[in-house]
Amino acid sequence: MPDTILTSPADGALDADTIAFYQKILHILNDAGLPYLVGGAYAFNRYTGINRNTKDLDIFIRRSDFEGISEAMRRAGYETELTFPHWLGKIHAHDTYIDLIFSSGNGIAEVDDAWFEYAPATEVLGVQTKISPAEEMIWSKAFVMERERFDGADVMHLIQALGDRLDWRRLLARFGEHWRVLLSHLTLFGFIYPSDRDRVPAWLMDELIERLKQETHAPPPRDSLCLGTLLSREQYLNDIERQGLEDGRLIPIGNMTEQDTAHWTAAIPDERKGDGASQ
Repeated sequence: MPDTILTSPADGALDADTIAFYQKILHILNDAGLPYLVGGAYAFNRYTGINRNTKDLDIFIRRSDFEGISEAMRRAGYETELTFPHWLGKIHAHDTYIDLIFSSGNGIAEVDDAWFEYAPATEVLGVQTKISPAEEMIWSKAFVMERERFDGADVMHLIQALGDRLDWRRLLARFGEHWRVLLSHLTLFGFIYPSDRDRVPAWLMDELIERLKQETHAPPPRDSLCLGTLLSREQYLNDIERQGLEDGRLIPIGNMTEQDTAHWTAAIPDERKGDGASQ
């Protein structure tokens, strides 16, 4: 991956006060030497050149750095909250906020040292910073398959833009036992961009297809498990609440506690939770 990526920022829809707030927070983090990465629409724009109107700023941090960042924000006069202890906090300034992300909503894509090791340097809103590595963006976005949000197109555009530069072995390692999710996206990529399908290495497709072949011919596991909850916090509630299947997010299979999943489920808008079809 290149050290510096020079593409215009996706900040055209922001008002001056919001831009000033974002810049101030980035300067506070830089001046304090606190590690962070800019993700979301800004990082996506740097990699793909696609502009997307954004209403917030996503900052990726290690969970262990949350308290230090909160203290730095408090000294600067800003309030922070640990919105969802398993993956997300926020920095508030009146009606504006910044997300502090240290994992994914399903608890899988935890921010660790490798995020920072492979993060490219760039400029966001005129501030020197680093952005989330493309491999980690693909890894975390690949699991977002909600009714109201599907990040598959982002995965496709990242592969199309960077396929010849991605660290595919590192990306494969990130998915680990969830390699079927990666294979599903790579299969769709070849469908969506037939003339670009060589951006995905043949060795990778061969390896994943061989895994699929071996698993298909092996006896299925006896455990009544639903891993759909790793893809959607809402659409597989029926499976675990009514069918009694084991929730794949929960420790020791996943990384979340029952308290985490209950808190995360409670945040689903009531109008959708009450819709039997959504479950």
